[in-house]
Formats: sequence, C-alpha cells, structure tokens
Amino acid sequence: MALSKTNKPALILIDIQKGFDDIDYWGGQRNNLNAEDNAGEILKLWRDNDLPVFHIQHCSSNPDSLLNENNSGNEFKDVVKPINNEIVIKKNVNSAFIGTNLKEQLDNAEIKTLVIVGLTTDHCVSTTTRMAGNFGYETFIVSDATATFNKKGVDGQNFSAELIHETALASLNEEFAAVVTTDFIKQNLL
Repeated sequence: MALSKTNKPALILIDIQKGFDDIDYWGGQRNNLNAEDNAGEILKLWRDNDLPVFHIQHCSSNPDSLLNENNSGNEFKDVVKPINNEIVIKKNVNSAFIGTNLKEQLDNAEIKTLVIVGLTTDHCVSTTTRMAGNFGYETFIVSDATATFNKKGVDGQNFSAELIHETALASLNEEFAAVVTTDFIKQNLL
C-alpha cells in the first residue's frame, strides 16, 4: 500500500467529540490519551497539503447519550474542530457509511485512499474501516490516533482499553486496512 498526495487521500476523522472526555461514562479506563493530538497533527498535514477532510459526527438518537445533538458532548473537540468548508457528516450508527452520503461524496471526488483516525477503535472506527475495506478503498487506520475504553465481558471480566484497542486493530490489519502510526503518515505522505 502506498500513500501519495497525488492520489488525493481523504482523512476521515471519526467521532472526535467532547462527550468522550467523560471516561467514567464510557467504562472508567481509556488508552492512547494522545490520540486526539495525533489526529490533530494529521489534520494539520492534510490542511497544509489541501487534501480532502471528512469530519464524522456521531449524533446519538438516545436523548441521554453524551453524543446526542442536544448535549454539549456532541461538539467536536477543539484540536480537530472543522474549519472553512470542511465536510461534516452526521451519523447515528457505528458506520460512517450507513445512512450518510459519505461513499457518494468519496466516489464523486474519485477518492480511492482513506486514512482513518478517531474514536472508538472497536466501535465506529472499526465498523467504518471494515466497510471501507469491503467497498474497495485503500485504507489506512492510524493506531496512535485512535483510542477506546475498557469493556466488561459477558462473564463480567474487565478487559483493559489497551487490550480492546490492540485486538480491534489486529482484526482489521491486512484484511480491511493497513494499521500504521502517525509517524508513518507524516513520513510517507509524499
């Protein structure tokens, strides 16, 4: 897989919203505390190179969710806040492709390569990445610009955020996407 500016790769920023700052609400533990800053670095690189950017915003239909549009947690975090005419796509399910026009916009712009960052690794990031791979996009997921929370297993066992993150990435790697780092993106976007 090659990453080239001439191919106009799109940066897909998934659900980097203020509601995820409430770690207790999501499980009590989180990994990759620098994920948003790394996503912000990549976003700056995309802006500096005038490459396409798509901000995905989760708008939960549950009125009690921190990500419901009526709650302040629905807002994008400042480090990746959309500017100018950057595209914002609102969704209410895990995949950025379901119930949205994301695929249509990518295809109309003849975009074939995607770089995915955001929250959370095992939910919306994974689901969107799987669909991107199935749709045939050359897809890169940035391991240190994604993050998740701990999960309770069916038997009540607590699984750490890092374990959930690593297993989600392992399930995606080389089947749906290439798992890379922020440094890889910065060094290879030629």
